[in-house]
Amino acid sequence: MAIDLRNHKLDRAFDHIDVGGRGEIERGDLLGLGARILVGFGESPTSMTGTRLVDGFDGIWAALVGELDRDADTRISREEFRRGMTSAFVEGGQFEPVFFPATRAVAELCDADGDGRIGPSEFRTMLSAFGTAYDDVDEAFDRLDREGCGSLSVSDLVDAARQYYTGDDPHSAGNWLFGPL
Repeated sequence: MAIDLRNHKLDRAFDHIDVGGRGEIERGDLLGLGARILVGFGESPTSMTGTRLVDGFDGIWAALVGELDRDADTRISREEFRRGMTSAFVEGGQFEPVFFPATRAVAELCDADGDGRIGPSEFRTMLSAFGTAYDDVDEAFDRLDREGCGSLSVSDLVDAARQYYTGDDPHSAGNWLFGPL
């Protein structure tokens, strides 16, 4: 069950990157996701926040390619993505040094006004970049807002990403990071 859940979540994450549906991703596809996030928030990739996001996504790509691109074609299939994400970030020790900075950069970008909180509209902007259906965003936000205060902290969003990418609890709130599974 846990492996099926993990694979389902990783397949969804792959689809966030493979927007053209080619069945493989390249560095530019991952950076394209970053660009969609930056555009959604009106942030330049050369700003301090934009640079952290781009550098974070580059770090994820380097870790994935380092884990599995044995033929040096710099393309990753869905199955390779599953293996690489699991090897590097779920079972390996690279979540904190590699994935966490990228996740934190996205969460800080979502905190557009710098108050440490992410409101529903900021969350919607982020999920729009990931391709989440408009009708799924409100429920996802409500599931992540466990305190019911109408906002998420930057830490809440980072924790949700950690649960989504590394967790195997089918009841975890983090499974709702990008809407219903």
